[in-house]
Amino acid sequence: MSARKGRWVSSFSFLLFWASSIPRRGSARLLQELSPQEYFGSLQAGRASLAYFSRNASPGAQPFLEQIENSAEALQDYGISVVKVNCPKEDVSRYCGKENTLRKAYLFRGSMLIREFPTDALFDVNSIVANVLFALLFNEVKYVETLADLQNIENALKGRANMVFAYVPATGTAEHRAVMEAAFVYGTVHQFVLTTEATLLRDTGDDEPDVASARLLFCHCQRATDLAQPCRRTAMGQALTMLNIHRHLKLMGAPLVTEVAEDPEKVSTVHLQLGLPLVFILSQKETYEADRRTAEFVAWQLLGKAGVALLSRDLVDLNILLKSNVALKTPDEGVPVKYLVLEDTDEVITLVEDKSKVGQIQEEEEEEEDEDEKQNNNQDIQDDQVVEAVARDKKRELPLEQILVLTEETFHSALLEAARTVVLFYASWEAVSLAVLRSYAEVADHLKGTQGVSLAQVNCWDWPGVCTKENVTQFPTIRIYEKGERWVMYDGMWGTEELTSFIMLSRVSCPLKLATIEEAEGYLRGEFPSELSSYHHTSVLGVFSMATSEARKAFEEAGNILSGHVTMGMYFEDDALALSRKYAVSPPALLLARSGGQSVEGIALSKQSAQDMVRMIRYELLDVFPEITVQNLPRYLQLRKPFLILFSDGDIGEMESKEMLKLAKGRPRQAFVACWLNLKKTPVGRGVLKVYFATVPSPPLLLWVNLHAGGRVFQFPSEQTVTEMNVLSWLERLKAGLESPSSTLSEEDWKPPLPAYDFLQMMETAVPEVPLHPSHRHGDTPVPKSPGGDTTVREEPSQETKAEKGGSPGRDLRGTAPRLAAREKQGKRHSEL
Repeated sequence: MSARKGRWVSSFSFLLFWASSIPRRGSARLLQELSPQEYFGSLQAGRASLAYFSRNASPGAQPFLEQIENSAEALQDYGISVVKVNCPKEDVSRYCGKENTLRKAYLFRGSMLIREFPTDALFDVNSIVANVLFALLFNEVKYVETLADLQNIENALKGRANMVFAYVPATGTAEHRAVMEAAFVYGTVHQFVLTTEATLLRDTGDDEPDVASARLLFCHCQRATDLAQPCRRTAMGQALTMLNIHRHLKLMGAPLVTEVAEDPEKVSTVHLQLGLPLVFILSQKETYEADRRTAEFVAWQLLGKAGVALLSRDLVDLNILLKSNVALKTPDEGVPVKYLVLEDTDEVITLVEDKSKVGQIQEEEEEEEDEDEKQNNNQDIQDDQVVEAVARDKKRELPLEQILVLTEETFHSALLEAARTVVLFYASWEAVSLAVLRSYAEVADHLKGTQGVSLAQVNCWDWPGVCTKENVTQFPTIRIYEKGERWVMYDGMWGTEELTSFIMLSRVSCPLKLATIEEAEGYLRGEFPSELSSYHHTSVLGVFSMATSEARKAFEEAGNILSGHVTMGMYFEDDALALSRKYAVSPPALLLARSGGQSVEGIALSKQSAQDMVRMIRYELLDVFPEITVQNLPRYLQLRKPFLILFSDGDIGEMESKEMLKLAKGRPRQAFVACWLNLKKTPVGRGVLKVYFATVPSPPLLLWVNLHAGGRVFQFPSEQTVTEMNVLSWLERLKAGLESPSSTLSEEDWKPPLPAYDFLQMMETAVPEVPLHPSHRHGDTPVPKSPGGDTTVREEPSQETKAEKGGSPGRDLRGTAPRLAAREKQGKRHSEL
């Protein structure tokens, strides 16, 4: 017996167990022979029995008696006893006295007669079992002749239970028996409906049905809560046998989509146990809803043919999942899971229905990758992780409902509608622009409902005139406009958190003038202004006396430069001296409040120019002993100082942290940046160490790196403990030239290997694409112009085209499909993400 068949039999074992648990009367011979008095005296309430009354067994009745005897074992499995009643010659009772009664079999439940069968209707074991069960299951199995009868039953079941609809060409057949046996087991779970009318089978919508073959449809009425909504139907593709029906009902009862969070090799579902493949739709947190709809769409198409599981890449640490969007696991033992990249759901369905397609798709992908490698020119070297990430999620639908789309006609009027309008200027074909658009969509969701802030976007590929007038010369660019006049440009990292912080901080005047000492104290505690009370940030308060007007003006100018990056307050009332003395400084001075005012540091203002103040504030806002990350590294590189950096495989120890903090706070702090890097949180650090060392030593590693003077890298002796005294002594030896560098970095400038793309040249020679999303403003009928000045005709898509693009729910694999940018060189619009 094959492994697959073994699994089916295992799933079917409960039926055999149930059957074997029923007590049987008699031993070797199951057909009992009793007198009328013995038979009627032995009847028990609720117990069914099939009786044949015979006076003298004629040769013509012998075949029937053989079939009755052969059916006894099968009927005993359902608790039905089979009895031959021998009538005495002198007995003239109802069942023994008339000749015609001796040509019938009688079905009793207890002493109640349920039905009488002509012996010619019980011609073999199948007909006997089928007809007897059909008579007993008159509540569980409805017989219908017309479509109206079937629809009435469906409507009564909608929202409550499912229906099993079976067509058999004639009663008493093996298929009829299989349906009745299934109804005996599952009749309390599903409503069974039977017909022998070929016309009704055609009326159900079955295309050109073979009326000579039995059919079984599972009707999903429980999911249909609306009477106008038809019940979905899933046909059983196999022959009508009890084993196949049981298998089909098990599949219909399984979850439509199974969500899993483990290695696909370890996953086992009812589909695999029953010999069917399992399709994994690979998902991620950002596209979960769309991927769930896709998985459900695929599951309905493959119902009864394969199982569908939704596997989150975020929960399973497998590199292969990042390169694929679909996985296929077969029930065959020893066959590994196949990981594939497919374009749409049609390919998934074809993959299951045509097994030869699996190898063909894998071969095509390998050939495509080889071809890409051959055709890659030098310019493709610049296609980095950003390009790949954008291409991978190109079909992901971004939630842009909260973002206003601006055109040449709506740009200036839209800027006047809100106190502050954030505008993203981007190019729809440029990878970084599309990556930033994702972060921008997340920012819009975070700031939804924020008073006085509106988020908008301008596609400079469609509206170059707007970007030219606003002097936007690089993509992407983000600006915050105040009532359409003064604007502040964002120059930080493109992450969601950084963008949100910039927009929130820009809502408050910088610097914010405080009128009373209570306001100043509340400002330092983070309670004022109220817009930022729930927002964690470091506050800078400038304290000035009436005699320090020049420093105050420089501070105001510095505030304009730092707007959006830091909250700055200014206090210059008569009691400013009292406030500054509380923190041991004299005006002009800075007060830095960290962690909601839990620690306030006073710093004297010796610099008078705005630029000096900007540099000073930025420096003071840096952490004393920072953890270096990809996001904050540029801030520390701008200091152009050597790095004393501790590489750690995880969080650093308490003693090392304490000693390094002493170094960071000591007198030499102005000379270098003391910092550390967590290799687990920032794995790119391992790549940095591979550049520094041919063989990377085991962390922790304390290094001195001077990127701005010679690029020499020194390693602190591993046999020494990291203490303030040991490190300072080691630094003195470095200064004296007594230590040899572990490595020296190349003196070449760190520039891209090739010149950047000439975007302006592209815009002059290329024809812009037709934008898929018009302005969100009602009543606008703009006539856009191409970069050359000619009017571009924009046709509305026809209804046929719209329907084709809409397709079925879950048609595309959306964000699940990773694709390298090298495979599709043309620019991609944000609507295709």
